[in-house]
Amino acid sequence: MKNELKSRSGGQLLVDALKVHGVDAAFCVPGESYLAVLDALYDAREAIKLIVCRQEGGAANMAEAYGKLTGKPGVCLVTRGPGATNAAIGVHTAFQDSTPMILFIGQVGSDFVEREAFQEVDFRRMYGQMAKWVASIDVASRVPEYLSHAFHCAMSGRKGPVVLALPEDMLTQIAVAADTDPYQEVVAHPGAGDLAKLRTLLAAAERPLAILGGSGWNAAACADLRRFVEANGLPAGCAFRFQDLFDNTHANYAGDIGIGINPKLAQRVKDADLLLVIGARLGEMTTSGYTLLSVPRPAQKLVHVHAGAEELGRVYQGDLLINSGMPQIAAALAAMAPVEAGARRAWTTSAHADYLEWTKPKTMPGKVQLWDVVDVLRQRLPADAILTNGAGNYSSWLHRFYPHRVFRTQLAPTSGAMGYGVPAAVAAKIVHPDRIVVSWNGDGCFLMCGQELATAAQYGAGVIFIVVNNGMYGTIRMHQEREYPARVHGTALVNPDFVLLARAYGAHGELVEETGEFAAAFERCLAATEASGKPALIELRIDPQAITPNTTLDALRAQALKRH
Repeated sequence: MKNELKSRSGGQLLVDALKVHGVDAAFCVPGESYLAVLDALYDAREAIKLIVCRQEGGAANMAEAYGKLTGKPGVCLVTRGPGATNAAIGVHTAFQDSTPMILFIGQVGSDFVEREAFQEVDFRRMYGQMAKWVASIDVASRVPEYLSHAFHCAMSGRKGPVVLALPEDMLTQIAVAADTDPYQEVVAHPGAGDLAKLRTLLAAAERPLAILGGSGWNAAACADLRRFVEANGLPAGCAFRFQDLFDNTHANYAGDIGIGINPKLAQRVKDADLLLVIGARLGEMTTSGYTLLSVPRPAQKLVHVHAGAEELGRVYQGDLLINSGMPQIAAALAAMAPVEAGARRAWTTSAHADYLEWTKPKTMPGKVQLWDVVDVLRQRLPADAILTNGAGNYSSWLHRFYPHRVFRTQLAPTSGAMGYGVPAAVAAKIVHPDRIVVSWNGDGCFLMCGQELATAAQYGAGVIFIVVNNGMYGTIRMHQEREYPARVHGTALVNPDFVLLARAYGAHGELVEETGEFAAAFERCLAATEASGKPALIELRIDPQAITPNTTLDALRAQALKRH
């Protein structure tokens, strides 16, 4: 019965609350500090799937990826001290990417607190600037209250992570408490006056541009936004690593606005007379270091829509600031009477033509051409295939040349965190076992969380991992050659045999040293994952000179030496 008082341990109260709020999966590395929670999860194992990971950073990244994919808070459980510090990378990504997530940390007993006990950390100070709320549940009877607030906080306004510490003695404490109701997502809606002003601004614009980004979207919102864009003849671009919010093959698509932006698109942002920014924070990556829009008052007229009121006017003043959830604004825009597109259609057509030109094949040094590899993926993968990546120059080929057609087919950290691609892919395959999941990694990025191949094998997550191996931290080497030419230091890598490493984990392994070998290797990997449910890995050995789709290391060095 609802509101029925029950006598339970703190650990049981916590697991019962997770069930109340609809949690169906949790990612963890076990620790003695929260044994009571693990024991309660034993009885809930039919309702909540517990994924045991090999390092807390991997567990936290999996929870973050779960939050991105499902729109519900990803749940992660780790132990105190070392476990909590390892998990911080996933919390930081969740904060910068506005992803709902709840991290539970086993904590020292309340009778040991403030003594610098074994592995004790003050989590309020540690996580204070990278979470929406950090708290310690010190009394077992308040567990339902704290979890209700945690889920509401993670899902309200600008979504994000919450951190809750669980003192060890609280988890074994017996308390009488009632369960709460499930959390409700509270979302702002656009007002009629806002929509009327937006329509007036749009009607007067000759060179408008829509920029989509941020969290809180769903497939229906993307469809509504597409109808609005089509009806009003607008070009639409996607913010950094949110390329799956708009069909990249659509005639109105202008490209992605992030690192390595098409120079013509960058100029188009500057030349626009109206920017309609929906969901994106207009951070450093999306604004090319705050250069595409002047701070604090852009030259372009700016309509900025965001779920978090605190983001509106934070960096950029706008002509119209709207506090709204993404489904709410998208539905309102789809229902709005369209304005006459007129001469804007040529502006929109040219924007898409620039995108198509930008994505034409680019030859790079070496026997493995990454454009052709990505083109195989483009032709072979179904529209709903999920692609993940971490951070590094290797990702530029995927971002530039792979067209996303369906919502939630791209998982990548706007925080720029390395090591994300492997655990994100494992989570994606666990959430969507029926969909193909491809993890695109650099050699340095892969090895930061490569041990989670063991997790993929353990849970039958048949991900296909691709490792682009150039024997270095490529992005840093690129900057090194630009700033300190010919003084290479601290960026070289000596790697394992990735194929043998994959096989050691029980995965299928393939080595590709020439472009023509990739398609067949990929098919063998697909067949292997389908037959066994185990992961597969393809190592691509590329020429280190191929540092970006546009240039080489030698060219960068030559240009830098001329400047010096």
